[in-house]
Order: sequence, then C-alpha cells, then structure tokens
Amino acid sequence: MDIETLKLFCDVIKLKGFTQAAVANSITQSAVSQRLKALEKKFGIPLIERQGSELHLTKAGEVVYKGARRILAELREVEEHLQEMDGKAGGSVRVAAIYSVGLYELDPFVKKFLQSHPDIQVQIEYSRASNIYQDVVSGSIDLGIVAYSNNRPQIRSIPFREDELVLICSLDYPFSQHESISLKKIASQPFVTFQEDIPTRKALDDILKRHGVSVIIKAEFDNIELIKRAVEIGLGISLVPSITVKSEVQSGILKALSLTEGPFMRPIAVLYRRGRALPPAVKKFIAVLTGNN
Repeated sequence: MDIETLKLFCDVIKLKGFTQAAVANSITQSAVSQRLKALEKKFGIPLIERQGSELHLTKAGEVVYKGARRILAELREVEEHLQEMDGKAGGSVRVAAIYSVGLYELDPFVKKFLQSHPDIQVQIEYSRASNIYQDVVSGSIDLGIVAYSNNRPQIRSIPFREDELVLICSLDYPFSQHESISLKKIASQPFVTFQEDIPTRKALDDILKRHGVSVIIKAEFDNIELIKRAVEIGLGISLVPSITVKSEVQSGILKALSLTEGPFMRPIAVLYRRGRALPPAVKKFIAVLTGNN
C-alpha cells in the first residue's frame, strides 16, 4: 500500500467512477482497477461494491476512506509547511461550499484571489452542510462555507457575509403584482422549499413558526436550482436568498418580493478546523473573503 493508491481510492469515490479517477490521474482505467484490487487484497476485504451503475463503499470501505482522507490531508499539511520553511511560494486551497453560496457568491472572490496569487491553486466543490462539517474536521478540505453555522468543539467560524431572504413566485402568480408582502399573506399557500435537514430550511421553518404562519409544502429539494425551477413552473412560492435569484428577476423569469416583517438575513460563515496551523495559501484566501487583504 502506498500514498498514490490511497489517493486513487479516494478519487474513485469522490469522482464517482474508475474512468473519472483515471482521467484525473492521467493513467488508464485498468491501472486504477488493479491498484484498488491490490488495496482490497492488502486489507483482505471488499472496499467498494456496485449497485447497478453506481459505486458504493462497503462498511470497511467507509473506514478506509475516512482514514485515507485524513492521511492525505496530514501529508499535504506537512508538505505545505516544509514549503513555507523553505520560502517557496505557491500551494493550494481546498474549499467546499453549500450550493447556494458556491454557485452565486464565491466567483468574484476566487477571481480576485487568483489575480493576486496566480501561483496558488484553488479547488472549489459544492456539498451539503453536513458533509462540509465532517470534511473540515477530517482535514480533507481546508475551508468550508455554510449558512447558519453552529458551534462545534473542533471547528472555528469566521463571518463571511449576509443574504436577505425574499419571497419568489412566478410572474402569473397573484403576488407578482406587489413589491413587498407580509408573511401573513403566504399562510396556506403552496410552498416549495429545501429538504428538512438543510440549515436554511430549519431557519425558514423557525421564521414562519415565530410569525404563526403555516404553508402547504408541495416539494422539497436539496439545492436552490431545483427550487427556482419548481417556482418558475408554478408549483408554488418559496423563500430564498435574494442573490440566488438576481439573474432570474432581472430576466423577468421570477418575481422577488421583500418581506414587510423583515429584513430576514441569512448569515454565511467560513469554517476551518480548530487547532490547525493554517498554511499561508489558506490564510491569504481567508483574507480575501473577509476583506482583510
């Protein structure tokens, strides 16, 4: 067993396929398969199983995957600190963000960062908040970006920005004739929202409960794009961060209304592992995000 094999194993799971991992590592698919078979032989137990066309980790595979990611993360930290001691520039920053932030808010910050630090590689991935917390703790990512961050012993958070929540509806919905609306008006209306385990959904439920408003849930999704499409076709109304619908509002696809009881703001935070000595590249990226560069 070697580091490269562990990396291949992690890439197969992360990229969801042998072919994708082969391309990412500039080797053949056959070579990936052989390395993973050798890894399974080493441990004496299957690590990956197929269910139709999809790959899934076995229970043993989950243990190895978590351990491998931790090993790779620690090795990368060692390499970066050695580079720092040697006075070498460069490095990389691995960031995982929830969809609504990664898709709509990070781009200008990443561009600004790369203009100032072209020698540093930035990797952005989109993920669910629950996975981001786990990945920050394991060290498989440097920074996580989530909404409504909660306190955890192993994680530190830095305020990033706030988004105003607005009500959206299709252009032929009765509310579309208004610029603002009271939460009381949306009682008993068909509602499209995030899945229950997503922090923004929990915050929305709390807002509605505090104002004595009950809606009719028509659909729940795990990302903002599906919510917008459902509202666009008239499935219902929704409450979403205003920045995520800026393009659709400007294009006349959706109508966004402010809430008279508001504004209600969605706080976004940058997460990193407590007790970790952050590499220079990561510190520089945080400085750009927080405006301290």
